[in-house]
Amino acid sequence: MPLHHSRFDPKQVAAIIHDCLRQGKPVEIEGFGTFHPSPDGGFRFIALDAPRVFISYATEDAALAENLYDALSAAGFNPWMDRRNLKAGQNWPRLIEAAIEASDFFIACLSTNSVNKRGGFQAEIRYALDIARRLPLEDTFLIPIRFDDCRVPARIRGEIQYIDLFPDSPAGIDRVIRAIAQHSARRRASS
Repeated sequence: MPLHHSRFDPKQVAAIIHDCLRQGKPVEIEGFGTFHPSPDGGFRFIALDAPRVFISYATEDAALAENLYDALSAAGFNPWMDRRNLKAGQNWPRLIEAAIEASDFFIACLSTNSVNKRGGFQAEIRYALDIARRLPLEDTFLIPIRFDDCRVPARIRGEIQYIDLFPDSPAGIDRVIRAIAQHSARRRASS
């Protein structure tokens, strides 16, 4: 909602943000970040420079992927997954590719459901591997995780370390968060 007053009134801005969040609408402040409503009536803030993390998963693993999404969001990252970010009527194949390209990290959620599945999940991983090949060797883009004791595809197993989220999912998620934070800090330090 644009403000039409020539004078900046912080109380008016706060009221607008509060009303939007109460209505379940996120509020983006250009150059600053986005306030997102939370189910408990509060909000969470994601800074503009928060690492963008694409989450690729098989539909059968949606609940596990959403837990990961929530943990990454709570850690201050900007996760992206189709169930949470795509809106009705959007061209999802094009938007998924754009989201992968715009991401700082790509998490491939491997499971017995996903590794043998044909279709979108495999295409997303291939696309992420192509993007990773264009980056400097010391840069991390693809972070494979395992939801269960599945086999890791040879193309990934031969080159990239993965993180297990079983049998202790919170410990595995903590490792993912630490890895993203460490790699993000290295990128900021080198730029």
